[in-house]
Amino acid sequence: MKTIIGSGAEATIYLDGHIIKDRIKKSYRIHEIDDKLRKQRTKREAKVLRTLQKLNFPAPKLLKTDDKERIEMQLIEGAKVRDILEKSDYHALGEEIGKKVAILHNEGIIHGDLTTSNMILDKEIYFIDFGLSFFSEKVEDKAVDLHLLRQALESKHYTIWHKCFLSVLKGYKAKVKNYQEIHKRYESVEERGRNKHKG
Repeated sequence: MKTIIGSGAEATIYLDGHIIKDRIKKSYRIHEIDDKLRKQRTKREAKVLRTLQKLNFPAPKLLKTDDKERIEMQLIEGAKVRDILEKSDYHALGEEIGKKVAILHNEGIIHGDLTTSNMILDKEIYFIDFGLSFFSEKVEDKAVDLHLLRQALESKHYTIWHKCFLSVLKGYKAKVKNYQEIHKRYESVEERGRNKHKG
């Protein structure tokens, strides 16, 4: 039986033995623009999931899409990293997260919503919810992805976030192609964020 397990600004998520994601129509947008946007985002997410499948990356397998508003994908069982990070070896988990973000970035995939709510631990860490993901080789986009992950750790896991994020960077550095350039840009993104808060 189909049950709603999540509802956000962009989509409603159902469980029916697998995950069904329906992008929500936005009444405040012009109908044609809304249709176009939902179609673009659905196709892009499906393309990202297909790419990840070819890479054998730990993410939900794409089962079906109508290329308009619906994506059906594999259900990933396990514990959300959000709920277990403090109680686990967060250094090891942080390093694993960093290595997996590096694999995405090496393939020109930006996740766009790197939070521990979008990571599930089974035998390894799976990344889920690629609804905001896109393809890009820009150093700026990779740096912003890291910045958002850092912010998410600080906000949800404030007692351990700093040590955990150092482990993320350690894993990321070990795998990513152009670490120095990305890290330098990441630091300038952080600096911009700090200056904005001061202002």
